[in-house]
Amino acid sequence: MRKPVVVGVTGTSAALAAVRLAAREAVARGSQLRVVHAFTWPSPGPPGAGIPYDVARRAAAQVVDEAVLTAQRSTPGVRVTGQLVDGLPDRVLLRLSRTAVLLVLGDDDLATTPWLPPASVLVQTVARSWCPVLVARGPRPPRGAVLAAVDGSPNGMLALRHAVAETRRRRAALEVVHVVREYGGRYEEAGREVLAEAADVAPAARTRLLAGAPGAALVLASRRGRVIVLGPRGAGDAGLLGTVAREVLHRGACPTVFVHGRSVPVPRSPSGRKAGAFT
Repeated sequence: MRKPVVVGVTGTSAALAAVRLAAREAVARGSQLRVVHAFTWPSPGPPGAGIPYDVARRAAAQVVDEAVLTAQRSTPGVRVTGQLVDGLPDRVLLRLSRTAVLLVLGDDDLATTPWLPPASVLVQTVARSWCPVLVARGPRPPRGAVLAAVDGSPNGMLALRHAVAETRRRRAALEVVHVVREYGGRYEEAGREVLAEAADVAPAARTRLLAGAPGAALVLASRRGRVIVLGPRGAGDAGLLGTVAREVLHRGACPTVFVHGRSVPVPRSPSGRKAGAFT
């Protein structure tokens, strides 16, 4: 049995955009699409106050039904099931990520918020998922190359390998990008080493060295990408979500895949030292 593509839905337009994208991803992988809505009672905060259990439960079931219908209408041939799961959204999604090939979520207008709350469902899921997480952006499928952001870390190499598979599945070009502080000198030299090591993994890819603030540079690059693939943490990050990943999650312009999985050994340059990082 192939692992399913799981999409979390909330009843928002962003969630329905995620359903349409998830349906295409499921068909491309030959997988079943599993539509999931997490239901908690009583609902936290004022919106759930005073609403009877059965009314809230029916409303939640309608969210699932609408999402299933959206998947069927948008992508003929998709095999889709809907499920209402009791539990907190982040816990439900993280549990399901253990047996999913891909987890898809909507961005819920992230670009309009001034910051990303660390406790948000999206941040928690992107940072802690057991499988790759695809964050949908916008109502229409994008065009352009698959972008892989690398920094010489194990997470970066894992993201690159995932991006190679994505280009085959999508029949798209692959562009590998790395960001250095500035052009010239040791920064550019270290950056060229990172891209050379990436080219060993993806010899058919175009490589591109960018300069500036890493997060902002990748957000700008995402405007012309079909999808951008990166790790949730970079070489110098030890927290829940890396600073670069956080900015791309918040401001990215195209669908974004955050890759999780078994670590890949960090490649070393001919000089014997580890390759450079985003920061």
